[in-house]
Amino acid sequence: MIVFMYPGQGSQQPGMGEAWIDHPSWELVAEASEVTDRDVARLLLTADAAELTETRNSQLSTFVMSMVTLDAVTRLGTEAAGHAGHSLGEYSALTASGVLDFGDAAALVAERGNAMQAAADEREGTMAAILGLDDDDVQIACSRAPGEVWLANHNAPGQAVIAGTHEAIDKAAAIARELGAKRVMPLQVGGAFHTPFMAPARDRLAKAIDRTEFRDPEGTVVANVDGAEHGRGVEWPDLLKAQLTSPVRWRQTLMTLNDAGFTTFVELGPGEVLGRLVKRTLKGTRPLSVAVPEDLDSLLEALAATPASASAALEGEYLFATERLVVSPANGVFEAGEGIAVGASVGVGHLIGRVGDHDVRSPFAGELMGVLALEGERVTASQPIAWLRTV
Repeated sequence: MIVFMYPGQGSQQPGMGEAWIDHPSWELVAEASEVTDRDVARLLLTADAAELTETRNSQLSTFVMSMVTLDAVTRLGTEAAGHAGHSLGEYSALTASGVLDFGDAAALVAERGNAMQAAADEREGTMAAILGLDDDDVQIACSRAPGEVWLANHNAPGQAVIAGTHEAIDKAAAIARELGAKRVMPLQVGGAFHTPFMAPARDRLAKAIDRTEFRDPEGTVVANVDGAEHGRGVEWPDLLKAQLTSPVRWRQTLMTLNDAGFTTFVELGPGEVLGRLVKRTLKGTRPLSVAVPEDLDSLLEALAATPASASAALEGEYLFATERLVVSPANGVFEAGEGIAVGASVGVGHLIGRVGDHDVRSPFAGELMGVLALEGERVTASQPIAWLRTV
């Protein structure tokens, strides 16, 4: 089974949206800008590293980039039975699984970034990665160190993140080295996230969460707070509130997904951090990633290369590399084009039909296997219209 993973703050990169400008999924950027009253396109195209590192900017830009990538993957017909996100990425996972509306999620992410920025400005703090030490020993180092420092991320075996004041982190790092840590890496972040320092942000974000509708998820979604699956929408508001001051249990999340039978882990969005954590946690697993449009065909080829026995067992979860979906470019009533019938030969740019005032043209060449929208049916943007089998 396939699980989509969504990165959190720290994966952002200057110019990360440039490769996507001409892709149909870029339309989500304008929608996010309208909802949040922010120039998201500028963040994705021209903001420098220093500006993107600011919490309010890194969170919104990373979320939107993951959603653009998800939309592009979905347009190909590839779907996942499970979703999980690291910290901020949990909002992406909830959007992808239908728990949150995209507009609502964008508004929450913007408020989350602003709230965490304000909390970090109020209580100065930082974070550091501890490598080569068991989580229990990392916890011991935090407990022994004088001052305020906590274990904030359970990322993978031998990889954890601590957070707190600069002085307390320095002392905990020294103790961690005494206990056998191979390396301590300061992280370039603007605060001590997932610690009690974020309590003001939790209280502020709670008000926005309480105004938002949460639906039951489609498929499996695993939470950061406890590393467990939660299948009811009413559970997620409290989980998101608790997330800000609780450790991210990513290693436990991956183990839960593995135990549930998920075998293919695909990271959607900037960077490949989560893929590396999968490799460390689930030995023998070969994670996939989509960060730029060129990765889309590579993803389909990788899924099609799944052994026959595995693909048979996972029927319905894999889209083979010879199959493509043409989706609606907008909301409106669908009208089929001339000569659109099963078995017809379709070329790149071929007119499949119209949705309102918008042409529906195939970005692929191949044989038309089916028309998925009915004549006169009202369809929504990104809804599948036709199914092709390419040569």
